[in-house]
Amino acid sequence: MKHFIDFLNAKNIEKSPLFEHLKCTKDEAVLIQYLCRRYAKGIEEVGVIELITECFETNGYEHINYLEYIKNILNLGWAVQSSFGQIKTHESSQIELLNTSIAPSMSLLRLIEEGSLEISMPEIKPYTDHLEYLQDQFDMVTLMHSVTSSKLNFGDSSLSIGRLKNRLSLLNKRIEERLKVTNEPIVVEEFFEQKGLDDREKKIFLALLKEEYSAGDGQFREMNSLIELISFDDYDKIKNRALLEDGSKLISDEIIDYDEILNMFGGITRSFFINEDVLQHIIHPNKKKKVTKLKFDMLVKEQDIFEYLEPTTSLDDVVLHNKTKQTLDTIIKQMDKDVFAKLKAWGIKDKRKGIDAKIIFYGHAGTGKTMTAVSLAKTLKKPILSFDCSKILSMYVGESEKNVRRIFDDFKSLSQKAKVEPILLLNEADQFLSSRVEGTGSSADKMHNQMQNIFLEQIEKFEGIIIATTNLLGNIDRAFSRRFDYKIEFKKPTRNQRLQLWQMMLPENADYEDDFDINALSAYELTGAQIHLIIKSTAYKVAVRDESLFAMNDFREEIEKESGTSFDNDGKSMGFKV
Repeated sequence: MKHFIDFLNAKNIEKSPLFEHLKCTKDEAVLIQYLCRRYAKGIEEVGVIELITECFETNGYEHINYLEYIKNILNLGWAVQSSFGQIKTHESSQIELLNTSIAPSMSLLRLIEEGSLEISMPEIKPYTDHLEYLQDQFDMVTLMHSVTSSKLNFGDSSLSIGRLKNRLSLLNKRIEERLKVTNEPIVVEEFFEQKGLDDREKKIFLALLKEEYSAGDGQFREMNSLIELISFDDYDKIKNRALLEDGSKLISDEIIDYDEILNMFGGITRSFFINEDVLQHIIHPNKKKKVTKLKFDMLVKEQDIFEYLEPTTSLDDVVLHNKTKQTLDTIIKQMDKDVFAKLKAWGIKDKRKGIDAKIIFYGHAGTGKTMTAVSLAKTLKKPILSFDCSKILSMYVGESEKNVRRIFDDFKSLSQKAKVEPILLLNEADQFLSSRVEGTGSSADKMHNQMQNIFLEQIEKFEGIIIATTNLLGNIDRAFSRRFDYKIEFKKPTRNQRLQLWQMMLPENADYEDDFDINALSAYELTGAQIHLIIKSTAYKVAVRDESLFAMNDFREEIEKESGTSFDNDGKSMGFKV
């Protein structure tokens, strides 16, 4: 306590060893000394007017001139306001301080007890395990939070902010130096490198990990708290919100996720957490899980019902009629937090934050039904499983009813094992959707009706996105029509759309004869799939020539061949893209 007593007894404050550490004027140091003397006598708080008049000779209202010294002491972090309803000193005027009281801060008490606030970092030693490394990182998160809190209370100019930032810089450097001399692998650092996270993403992850280890009060789970932790100013806060929005790396790569919670003000707030598999890998790096989470596509390969479709195009790549595009945009907007909040408030949606949509795509083959379904999956960043409904009877003769239920049971099982919510695509679903047979009484008709009843029951219970494709809507049973939220027609493309398709599908780096006229090609009433097939067939024919030039006759020949086939009856519906 020698430093404390010496400081209290100093008659010339400028000669006190602590004066240089205060970074203030002589008059401000006199105020600090008096504050400490009163504290040593058991009086924690001192009124601002009393403090000024005791330290300086003032007459009338001259004490007001010393308010700037009080404000500076507060900004430096040597004192704190203790009045009811504490105000932020960097936002308050000097006059507002007149009727308040102040007390020594913890930083000041530590300074006069230890004689210095300089940090002496321990010797650099290798980390012995990942827990020792995490302790340093969690200390760093705590310091970052202290910096944020101090900025809110004292502003960026506070001396205490500078000290905290200095400690933060030293701790970061210490972590880096210890990692350099550590030979044992640190699982968190390996994870950061594997995922390619930047510095801000690492800090968000570490803050959430600290919450998991400390079982804290959730202060680092809320979106604004996490953003403030990694932001220097208001511009940074706006920019850094993207790190926690849907589509960000942390969420898209399934590193973290969030729950949407209705707050007391009626708004939706997000509470973030680390995904379970990632968390278990970090917390128990040497523990072998009994059940290993398999990749979704590998799980699909182990069964014989579904086909896994790999999305390569988004909805932006597909030529769609305006009404179709508007309907799909409406479905996608269920992901918007404001839209979700409204639907939940109206009682339309429950706590599920995902999209619920039962959709029928109907129209001629080759008009883009399957491709649109796959492109919707890519836009929503979801996998998609396809089932060919035309095979239901031939594949499972005598057990069709049981296997209709199996389609949905296996789909749910795959989703749970892989912890994803794929889109279910029922291609050529006429077998399920067609009107039920009445009056014949044959066993085949009974089986067909029973199969449809089970399908109807499963559709009713389905959660998520299901898309059924069919060539004709007129033959759909009314009971099924009522169960689907959206019925979207796929018409043959207009001439303008055909021109767009030709322009985007034709090889960009190919050579064309002088007589080539793309406008003339768009006059042929073709579907997108037909245009794709014609271009492909023409390319094979032209490629074998010595002079590989595309000519109008080449395309006309292929168009005539295609027009003479029963293309519209082809079982494989193809989409078309731009």
